[in-house]
Amino acid sequence: MDDTIQTPNVINGVTPTITFPPVGGLRDHALTVRKAMVIVDLPVPVARVPITRVTRMTGELDATSDHVIEETPVALTYNGVSHAVLLVTPDDALADFALGFSLSEGILSHSGELLDYECVPSVNGNGIVLDMRVTNRAFMALKDRRRTLAGRTSCGLCGIESLDQVARLLPKLPRSPAPLSCHVVFDAVKKVAQHQTLRYQTGATHSAVWFDVMGALQLLREDVGRHNALDKLLGALARERWNLADGFVFVSSRASFEMVQKAAALGVSTLVAASAPTAMAIRLAHQAGIRLIGFARDEQLVVYTAAHTLTP
Repeated sequence: MDDTIQTPNVINGVTPTITFPPVGGLRDHALTVRKAMVIVDLPVPVARVPITRVTRMTGELDATSDHVIEETPVALTYNGVSHAVLLVTPDDALADFALGFSLSEGILSHSGELLDYECVPSVNGNGIVLDMRVTNRAFMALKDRRRTLAGRTSCGLCGIESLDQVARLLPKLPRSPAPLSCHVVFDAVKKVAQHQTLRYQTGATHSAVWFDVMGALQLLREDVGRHNALDKLLGALARERWNLADGFVFVSSRASFEMVQKAAALGVSTLVAASAPTAMAIRLAHQAGIRLIGFARDEQLVVYTAAHTLTP
């Protein structure tokens, strides 16, 4: 496949289908996956729109233009059955999003259960379909707890069918988080802003970042939705087979229950948030053995769980 050719959405009345390599080989084919996602002629993640900027002091009205973030309906289907529609920033990390969402929501127990997937424009052209083929075990388990989501950029736990589905049974981490220096976290947080490309352009995205134990930034994903940004990061971590005990995840948002739940589902040992956690999130972090840190700024942070594992 020539990845330099931009394929239009419809060719001779036929919508093209882009097929990706099996997830078992995603690490070797990461660039192939990323390039294939682009060939579908997806919307760009940032748009430029006309605006009028008003200055209070002078009262001047300045007609100009500015960058704004895009959000596109993305339908996730499993073995041809629609499961969720979420509003997602359509960047080149949709492959990571598909895998990360599937793992963090407990649809897949491991990445090998995702056999292959396709990315196609929706029939009416107003969104994207990520069609995944999963193992029979995963599909039957999904049918047993079937739910329909109506995604919003601020939502979590939307559309579940019963309260029993809120708190999934998650395994406790096999060991306590490894020692981590507070100064490593302070220094790491300072690095995030300079790498937030979409936020710099639009001021409208959340970020999820993976740092190693020395505080080196290894992976960063952005999205208009904080859950989506985390799912994109978790998918990338699973695809590249990172040891999630040897580093920490930073999110540029609050640490709500579902954010901790997503991290715990993949075995993340430390979650650092720019803002506050909820009480429910703290309780889940205790149960799962996750080190939870909030209000992470340049010079201060608050430790809610596993404080004994932090060093000066």
